[in-house]
Amino acid sequence: MNLSEPVNAQAVGLSVGKYRWTICALLFFATTVNYLDRQVLSLLAPALSVEFGWSNTDYANIAAAFQFVYAISMLFAGRVVDKIGTKAAYVVAITVWSLGALLHAASVPVGQVTVALFGLAVAPSIVGFMISRAVLAVGEAGNFPAAIKATAEYFPKKERSFATGIFNSGANVGAILAPITVPVLAAIWGWQAAFIMIGMLGFIWMAVWLWLYDKPEQQTRLSAAELAYIRSDAPVQAVSADAPAKKVSWFQLLKYRQTWAFAFGKFMTDGVWWFFLFWLPTYLSAQYGMKGEAIVIPLAVLYSMTMIGSIGGGWFPSYFMSRGYAPYDGRMKAMLMIAFFPLVVLLAQPLGAISYWIPVLLIGVGASAHQAWSANIFTTVSDMFPQKSVASVIGIGGMAGGIGGVLLTKLGGWVFDYYKSVNDIHTGYMIMFGICALAYLAAWLVMKALVPRHKEITDL
Repeated sequence: MNLSEPVNAQAVGLSVGKYRWTICALLFFATTVNYLDRQVLSLLAPALSVEFGWSNTDYANIAAAFQFVYAISMLFAGRVVDKIGTKAAYVVAITVWSLGALLHAASVPVGQVTVALFGLAVAPSIVGFMISRAVLAVGEAGNFPAAIKATAEYFPKKERSFATGIFNSGANVGAILAPITVPVLAAIWGWQAAFIMIGMLGFIWMAVWLWLYDKPEQQTRLSAAELAYIRSDAPVQAVSADAPAKKVSWFQLLKYRQTWAFAFGKFMTDGVWWFFLFWLPTYLSAQYGMKGEAIVIPLAVLYSMTMIGSIGGGWFPSYFMSRGYAPYDGRMKAMLMIAFFPLVVLLAQPLGAISYWIPVLLIGVGASAHQAWSANIFTTVSDMFPQKSVASVIGIGGMAGGIGGVLLTKLGGWVFDYYKSVNDIHTGYMIMFGICALAYLAAWLVMKALVPRHKEITDL
């Protein structure tokens, strides 16, 4: 099948069956739950900071605890997914992260016990929330390696970036639903209830996953024609479900420039999304005095914009492929154009005095660009690496992205506390927005230098 004809390919794909899109829907809802659980704390942070007396640095330390553990766990999560398979790995991941979400409700007593047990000179609330975030991070680290591997299993290369864009938009839906639901739940039943009620959603998803998911070769709901279509561009050796998988070490994967390109791209850009996710409610509170339900509509609008970026970004490379570009060239062309959009975030502070809607919309453009970028950078891995190593490479890149996120979050906490102390928080946000705006162009230039042209890896 000619990959330069994505419209015809899509029509053929639909004619042979649609069950793979059911799997995509499952991945979408898993990612939605993932981000709902992740964002509860950021939405409650302004109120919790007042209740427990947290500084910006305290909150940054709590957020960084999640990111650091997430970074380390991503490395091992990829290996676990490759070892035990997508179905079992998702069950383990969502069980752990749902328990971590529930643990947030008990963060204060957990912190009190830990401080007393180890004699720590740290506020119990900070210790307790750091522990809860760490447990959440261990489980949530499994989501993207498992989702990308499932996409590689159920979709031919020509559809993977679009499928990735769709399930990745679950992050945006989660980010939209969180500000709509969390403040209301907290206002009616208290902040502990918000963590508990959102945390229970994962167990509901897990039941549906166990019912509907199996490997394509073992999936009774998948037609022979659709299975053949899914495997239409796979190497012959990848088709056999019974062939023993050769173990691939991290050191083997690190020999390839493709691994380093993906890892650097994640390192430079993941922190931008973390920054938006963790700091936006605090930004609206610090800059505009918005608290509680007042931030619901701005955040809902902003994250609604990111859905367009995620799905549109997944489709975008096919535009170039239909005009004769090879898949890698089309994807890199799309990513270069996407990398220019975050530059508008540079205008958020200069124009923010007019109305809070201006930075909300400009940051929305930047966040949308991140999701478009994310849909494509993930797909470069499944395009170039064999299925048996996809989750491991995703894990390596995820660790790099998590470390980048830790550094940006810690930098943000320090910058905001410093400029708050000199009564110039406006400049603090200007600095951080500048870093976020330029990250994607820097990432693209290095990625292109490392992998100037596509070369599929076949010797693993």
